[in-house]
Amino acid sequence: MSLTAAGAINEHTMLSEKAPSTSDKSFDGKGDVETATIEVASEEGVLSTERDIATHVISVDDDPSLNPWTFRAFFIGIGLSTFGGVLAEIYYFKPQTVLVSLMFLAVVSYVLGVFMETFIPRRGLLRYLNPGPFNKKENAFVVIMASASANSALGTEVLAVQRLYYNITPNAGASVFLLFSSQLLGYGIGGMMRSILLYPSKMLYPGVLPLLSMFDALYEGGMAARKKLRVFYMVFAAIFFWELFPEWMFPLLTGLSIFCLAAPNNAAVSRVFGGTNGNEGLGLLSICFDWQYISGGINPMTIPLKAQFSNFLGYILCMVVFVAVYYNNIWEAQNFPFLSQLLFYENGTQYNQTLILNANYEVDPTLLAEQGMPYYSSTWVVNLLSSNMALAATFTHLLLWNWDDLCSAWSWMNPSGIKKVWANFDWKFWQADGMRKQDVDDEDIDPHYKQMLKYPDAPDSWYFIVFLLSFVVALVVLYKTNSTLPWWGFLISLLLAAISILFFGALAAITGLTFSIQTFIQMIGGYLHKGMPVADMYFVLYGYNTVYQAQLLLRDLKIAQYAKLPPRAAFTAQIMGTLLGAVLNYIMMNSIIDNQREILLSVQGTNIWSGQQPQMYNSQAIAWGGLSYELFSAGQRYQWVPWAYVVGLFVPVPFWVIHRYWPKLRADYLYTPVIAYYIGWLCVGINSSLLSYFAVAFLSQWWLRTRYPRWFAKYNYIIGAALDGGTQVMVFILSFAVQGAAGTSHLFPTWWGADQGGNYDHCLMLN
Repeated sequence: MSLTAAGAINEHTMLSEKAPSTSDKSFDGKGDVETATIEVASEEGVLSTERDIATHVISVDDDPSLNPWTFRAFFIGIGLSTFGGVLAEIYYFKPQTVLVSLMFLAVVSYVLGVFMETFIPRRGLLRYLNPGPFNKKENAFVVIMASASANSALGTEVLAVQRLYYNITPNAGASVFLLFSSQLLGYGIGGMMRSILLYPSKMLYPGVLPLLSMFDALYEGGMAARKKLRVFYMVFAAIFFWELFPEWMFPLLTGLSIFCLAAPNNAAVSRVFGGTNGNEGLGLLSICFDWQYISGGINPMTIPLKAQFSNFLGYILCMVVFVAVYYNNIWEAQNFPFLSQLLFYENGTQYNQTLILNANYEVDPTLLAEQGMPYYSSTWVVNLLSSNMALAATFTHLLLWNWDDLCSAWSWMNPSGIKKVWANFDWKFWQADGMRKQDVDDEDIDPHYKQMLKYPDAPDSWYFIVFLLSFVVALVVLYKTNSTLPWWGFLISLLLAAISILFFGALAAITGLTFSIQTFIQMIGGYLHKGMPVADMYFVLYGYNTVYQAQLLLRDLKIAQYAKLPPRAAFTAQIMGTLLGAVLNYIMMNSIIDNQREILLSVQGTNIWSGQQPQMYNSQAIAWGGLSYELFSAGQRYQWVPWAYVVGLFVPVPFWVIHRYWPKLRADYLYTPVIAYYIGWLCVGINSSLLSYFAVAFLSQWWLRTRYPRWFAKYNYIIGAALDGGTQVMVFILSFAVQGAAGTSHLFPTWWGADQGGNYDHCLMLN
């Protein structure tokens, strides 16, 4: 069985549309966890395949008369891109990694569009701001532009590390072009893989379904759409006002732990059960009432149950492994903080890497001998091990379960395929009409993609030009900024990125879960550029960030495909948003570092600001880029970190063999890369939200989907959209009003539910 994102495990027991249902909603005796009978009077079965979900949850219809190329769309898009770019950089320096929600951007753009439609006259010059009703394609155009901007560029991480840890402030012009090139390289490569990673129905991108469900509710007429819209408004308003409590007035609600309240001075309780503050503990059995953290990275109502189940197994293993490693003092664990991304001396004090670098920012062996070798927190080592194992397992898993898909993906590499690509490549890209020749009656074509064939495509030549320009700019910047990364190292980083985009892009599109390949790229860069941590940072920037940007490009193009936004409009929106966002990221990064420098350099940070991400990037650059041989080679302290790649290659094999010979054991239900990756999940940030996360996930993707499939199809994703949208609007307001994004924070007065001098869950504050 190939890797699929959704569905009842046993297709033979899935109910047909006219299958009788039982009043007791019991499980089908022949089925399993995902195959259940449905409620009385329902006319729909459980959504089982990617095509089922994509055609029942969201509309396939298209209205070609809707025009996205309006001045209003550009006006709102640029404004919201500015807003999103600033917000994304604020979130980068938060204690928990929180992404700017697509629903948030969509809600704000819808409100602005309807406001302009309602109050701006349609006469004179003002008619350009109000050409008519604000339509679905305008909204999608705005969201894609703002989404491209609303991501913290990894290049700002490199620049932040240089400012915080090397006392280097690079030239502003070179810094901006560094961001431009690093952000657009992935767009070029990913864009040329659209036929593999975008067009097929199997590439579901489940994370965008709430957004499209919301669009349908906002723009479709009829009673059903009005009911969905009413539900959306009610949930949006409720969560908007609720977030005032956990985010400001009552932060104990971030993680209510009975164990912390019962034993507030116990260090072991804090490590295992605490979790409301950055790097506090594992958050075991804490109950979180803050949707910002429950849905901070991935909305639990969107990820398919199979992926959630593997995620949950990894989460359980993570807690067991972390506790075992720490309390058995493996890698001298008890000398260091339980959770941390920093480097330490053996006595537990923070390692000063500037004392081992010479004037060229290379490791000096004499200075290293004086300072001694640095140590990692042991839980961070487990994270490195599990990440590496998962990355290797991904290759094997896809080769075993999706061999046919991968063969078709690389079919162009044979002589006839290369010849065909060369013959069809339109070098006069400015003259390309973009019309695609494809049989619209082919039943295998994705229904949404079939609707898109009427619009001119943004051809591969456009994406190739983006790649070529970014490539040239990157080479110039590397040498003008004294990055210490040689040209050949840059080429290797791009080759690794291109291969990774195919494998990890497919995994993200199918399951909705993304893996960070940063450690893998850092290891390769470290061994290639021995003793050169700054070179390794740039190697990672162009190797890892290229993959990440390609995944974002493909996700947003899937939004365009589902919303029937013409490809050339999507291309324009993405390029504009990316360039604007890069500039704003740079400006905001400098502002936050100027105002919060001491907090960003501290181990734990605060509940509001944290330097965990630049800390992690810096420590990885020193460890891999400067000390890869001394720390990770055979016989050294952390030798099993690179060996985890070898182990990971074999992890999926037993499960594949079991399913091949004993299919009734359902070993195909486990995504081994996901399990392996999440064994190191709790190594950073606020962990009190995980119990609530999985409770919502199983309520949505199992109980509602299998027992009430009609209700699930109508309301699950629209409610997820409302929860994300209302939360993100309130969080943005609070970030500037009271949490110090504008420079000065105004914390709520200290009381039992807001312990401003310690951990909010009342667990012991550990150093």
